[in-house]
Amino acid sequence: MRRVDQVRCDQSGINAHFDGASGAFTAEPPQGEAKAGGPSIDQLVRKHHYPDGQPAGVAPTVVAGTFFRRSRVSRYVHSYNQDGTVAATMQERPKDLFDRLFGAIEFGDSTDARQMHLKRSVLDSVVEQYKFYKGGRSPLGKTSRAKIADHLDRIREFEQRAFSLDSETGEGPRRPTRSEILHGGLADPGGEGIDISLDELTTEWRLMADLYASGIQMDKVRFGALTFLAAGERIRLTGDYLYNGEKRYTFDDSRRLKAGGSQGCSHEWWHQFNERKSNEALRAHAHMKMRELAYFLGRLDEQGTIEANGKTILDNALITISTESGDGRHNDVKRELSGVFHAMSGANGRFKTGQILDLKSEGLDVYNTILDGMGVAQEMGPVDRDHKPVDAIRA
Repeated sequence: MRRVDQVRCDQSGINAHFDGASGAFTAEPPQGEAKAGGPSIDQLVRKHHYPDGQPAGVAPTVVAGTFFRRSRVSRYVHSYNQDGTVAATMQERPKDLFDRLFGAIEFGDSTDARQMHLKRSVLDSVVEQYKFYKGGRSPLGKTSRAKIADHLDRIREFEQRAFSLDSETGEGPRRPTRSEILHGGLADPGGEGIDISLDELTTEWRLMADLYASGIQMDKVRFGALTFLAAGERIRLTGDYLYNGEKRYTFDDSRRLKAGGSQGCSHEWWHQFNERKSNEALRAHAHMKMRELAYFLGRLDEQGTIEANGKTILDNALITISTESGDGRHNDVKRELSGVFHAMSGANGRFKTGQILDLKSEGLDVYNTILDGMGVAQEMGPVDRDHKPVDAIRA
């Protein structure tokens, strides 16, 4: 969806990266530095369809991501309650996301405590059922049995990637080791940015994406948000960028920008956008981001994700994708926030997919049309506003 207008989200005039990010999926300007201006799409759908809570074992909301710019919460959190507060704590480390989805593993000091917590391991918790469905009395066919085995093998792979195994004692997973990349305050040193390689960035992100997708596949999470890089992200990226086995570009932000600190970070390429130039670096960064988002979506579109209606999770789900701004130039709010990128999945045939739509519509009208398509009566935005349905996105 092109030409989605989010100008109304810049009422505070603080910073379009911040205001635009706060308006992503809420279409409202922020309320200060820690709250959005209203609820996000996912939370309104959740509230409507599950007013009394979701089934046992399903997390209320899961918010996770790989990001570094941290000055304001809405730069990286994109799921909000009715009052604009964050819908869930951000999980930014793979081990924390694993715990959020599958239960924390803490051993304590005693052998009994260790054994009790090992019982909470994902695989240990289903081993008896697994034996039954693989056994001679199983009601499942050969294909279904193989699918179960493949699914549990994948979970074990995630477990091994997120946790360090104690090879000396053979006692199973120990406390998770630290992530290989920076987090917390170290990831955003005074807003000046950090140096990071493409391999470091994508390795961490893909583990997070795999864990989140696995949580969806196991029906541990139905609502939430996943972030790949924050609004106004400040990283100095290096490394060769390959796509389909072909080298497309070599990232070296600081050297190419001929600057250090924040001025040598990748988000400066958006500020330097010029219609009369090739914008090679910017296009490479944007292409890389789309590749990584496509990786996550692909995990929901595999053969093993086909549901009862014959469609994949990606086909059946409502997934919305956006960013915080257009070309990034702060000197013109209308230019920066009137052409914001959006995309969405079909939600089991409710919305159009497989094409580009020039909407020329306000984000608020787009979001309310999405909510209406999902059966949600509540509308975003001022009560007295004249809402305009965007029928072009309906299937």
